[in-house]
Amino acid sequence: MRPVVFLLVAVLSTTLAEGGGVKSLVFPSESSNSYVEMIPQSPLRLEAFTLCMRVATELQGEREIILFAYRTQDYDELNVWRELDGRLSFYLSGEGVFFQVPQLGSLQSHLCFTWDSSTGAANVFMDGKKSLTKIYKKGHTIRPGGRVILGQDPDNYLGSFDAKQSLVGEIYDVNMWDSVLPGSVIEDLFTGIRAPRGNVFDWESTQLKINGNVHVVTDEL
Repeated sequence: MRPVVFLLVAVLSTTLAEGGGVKSLVFPSESSNSYVEMIPQSPLRLEAFTLCMRVATELQGEREIILFAYRTQDYDELNVWRELDGRLSFYLSGEGVFFQVPQLGSLQSHLCFTWDSSTGAANVFMDGKKSLTKIYKKGHTIRPGGRVILGQDPDNYLGSFDAKQSLVGEIYDVNMWDSVLPGSVIEDLFTGIRAPRGNVFDWESTQLKINGNVHVVTDEL
């Protein structure tokens, strides 16, 4: 069975990179084994980042939801969450930074998270609108050598998943840059205007390895 699984992963990875519409990942049910690994285009040694995605979920106030997880052998280097109370947050190797925003729902939301080590400035953008600035982890560096997954929160390098933290919903257009993008560019990304693609992750070309009950759907342009 193992060769079949690897073949399936390769086919889905190739399909996601091809044209013909907007491709998204649907996690239809709570799970402890369904996830998608993203293969970075460059090492995640980061002193600044912009991470954007489009997300929809119908889980409302029921539990927390992991949106993005990057873990090395020993640390959660960058985890992005929808908290139990609806706040959005991200964590860099320890305590997180939290933002009070409108609730995620079944209609897609465009989210971008930005952080700059030199100043500690952290922000979230929701549908092109920027939050207040918070100062977080000034001088910190995100370390390379880990793995990035969507849909689960790994409590070790790639495993020990908790179904009660898994993503149930849809996620796509996940892009990441090793710098903080100007607010005007993030607004363009929200409205669909073509902008520079991510140099860490580019949804149009990044290889995705799909595991478990995750569906790839395409909306024709």
